[in-house]
Amino acid sequence: MIGGRGRGWGVDFGEEGEIPPDASTADSDVAAGRIVAEARRAGRPLPPVVLTGGDLARTLGMVQGRRASSGPAAGTGARFEVDVGAALIDGRLGWFVAHLVARRSWWRGRLLVAANASFIGRWNAAPRSHPGDGRLDVFDAGPPLSVRLAARRRLPAGTHVPHPRITQRRIAAAQYDLDPALDVYLDGRRLGRARTLSLRVEPGALEVWIPTPAASGPA
Repeated sequence: MIGGRGRGWGVDFGEEGEIPPDASTADSDVAAGRIVAEARRAGRPLPPVVLTGGDLARTLGMVQGRRASSGPAAGTGARFEVDVGAALIDGRLGWFVAHLVARRSWWRGRLLVAANASFIGRWNAAPRSHPGDGRLDVFDAGPPLSVRLAARRRLPAGTHVPHPRITQRRIAAAQYDLDPALDVYLDGRRLGRARTLSLRVEPGALEVWIPTPAASGPA
């Protein structure tokens, strides 16, 4: 089943096909987000993107440690139309494909996560997040250290939520006051410290491909 990893994912999310020869390649969420940002700022259509790594690729079914086929100009893969997150951060516009994180520390203070993908590194941080549903899964919390330590043990399996100390929302657009200021990370890349944040979703804006794994060589 393509696109069937998460609960509630339909069999109609994703389809097999030939990768377009003009597709760009991104080996990380940061690289994919950079392709989106460059196209948006230049007023160009978003190109198809072949994902060969990153949290969005893992969410869409790429198996960690498997070798992707050699190039985006040829071969087959699974095609998805995924949402893109847009963020106005203290008046500065940015885009992300996997997640936005606003925090001072993982272990103290407020923590806000807007997820378009399920994973943040090895953590299944947003287990119900669907990259093609037109929504971001937002988690807003400031729990004590004891709760964070307990959640950390559950994060790899995605069993840290629901939790009474973690507010969860699914949004198409929302605004947040980050005062006192928090460090904002787009797809894992630190953008800077900010006090205001506006989020919105661009539904199905990006065509991404997960390439068919390369065949193993002879034994």
